Amino acid sequence: MLNGLHPGNISIESFRYHLPEDRIAQFPAPNRDEAKLLVYKGGAISETTYANIAGALPKGALMVFNNSRVVEARLLFQKPSGGIIEIFALEPSDRYADITTAMNQTGQIVYKCLVGGAGKWKHGMVLQKKVEDNGISVILEARIAGRKPDCFEIDLSWTPGELSFAAILHLAGQMPIPPYLHRPSDASDTERYQTVYAKADGSVAAPTAGLHFTPNLLNNLTEHGFSLAYTTLHVGAGTFMPVKSETMQGHEMHAEFLEADIDLLNRVADAPLVIPVGTTAMRTLESLYRMGCKVLNNSAITLQDLEMQQWEVYENRDEKKVTKKDAMMALVQWLKARNQKQLIIKTRILIAPGYQFGICDGLVTNFHQPQSTLLLLVAALIGNDWQKVYDYAMQNDFRFLSYGDGSLLIP
Repeated sequence: MLNGLHPGNISIESFRYHLPEDRIAQFPAPNRDEAKLLVYKGGAISETTYANIAGALPKGALMVFNNSRVVEARLLFQKPSGGIIEIFALEPSDRYADITTAMNQTGQIVYKCLVGGAGKWKHGMVLQKKVEDNGISVILEARIAGRKPDCFEIDLSWTPGELSFAAILHLAGQMPIPPYLHRPSDASDTERYQTVYAKADGSVAAPTAGLHFTPNLLNNLTEHGFSLAYTTLHVGAGTFMPVKSETMQGHEMHAEFLEADIDLLNRVADAPLVIPVGTTAMRTLESLYRMGCKVLNNSAITLQDLEMQQWEVYENRDEKKVTKKDAMMALVQWLKARNQKQLIIKTRILIAPGYQFGICDGLVTNFHQPQSTLLLLVAALIGNDWQKVYDYAMQNDFRFLSYGDGSLLIP
């Protein structure tokens, strides 16, 4: 652990750096794989582009991508008086088993949302939005179903009722580009704020490390002997939440749904090296490892108890290191015993300095905001050298945050 401290005692002030506004990329590079790539290997720094990443990766690595698809989560409703109320669809109500189930709902759904202009939404008022779909009028209505400490529960209903909620968001919503871009989304964001391999609807923010990969680049990686695998972690709005407390103990990680099938678990178990593409893929893999360790301790563990909480990996350290193969095989057997081919579960795992990695041997990632949990994750992987990496990027004209350049980090 950092200086012998529990990560909850880490001062977030130690992870501050100066990020000028003009270094935040407002738009992506003209071509995805032309973005610059900083390569950090065992303390040495070099640079190339994503198009040439195959030459920088460790040979024989399994690369794991997050195939979650960003949904058009921003819904703008105009009141009869002309005022605008914005509903930001965060995650399903607890009555739904998972995000995939929610996205497939037809006709009506209750969703946890942020509401801009909530003070102007009078009790009992029904908001309505009409859009056209191939000459058919689609009508979406919104009602306040309840209030929670940090969000609203909104009852959304629509006609034609056979349309899924995912289809409704695609027709009526806008792409939720990061708030720090300080601009409205445009037509280009619909394509570029989405990975080329996006598949499973549910994220409200892109797994941005993957934005740099093209179909040709993915083919190039396989031609160079790298294996590619996909998992799903639906990115929540909490990814943009800065740490506001002085120490990490006061910061609450939001739960996010992950999905992983038995094929992925088997491939991870047998891979000589595993390189996740993005912090979400890393959090998914390390959550799966910790879940496998739990199963080894209790093969009868319930799905609820299998969920990863924020601090438990630091408070319940195993006496001996469990191999990734043993952890993955335990999880495979746990699923097979329940006649399941796929694990769908929540995780709140926080990866911070002091974390002991069970699966990941490196990371492909963008440059993150100061004082963020994502920067803590980078520091967990490469220690205080995160400062050297970020200093180099700042001094050598790398572009930062979601639409910016990226890095390959090999400790």
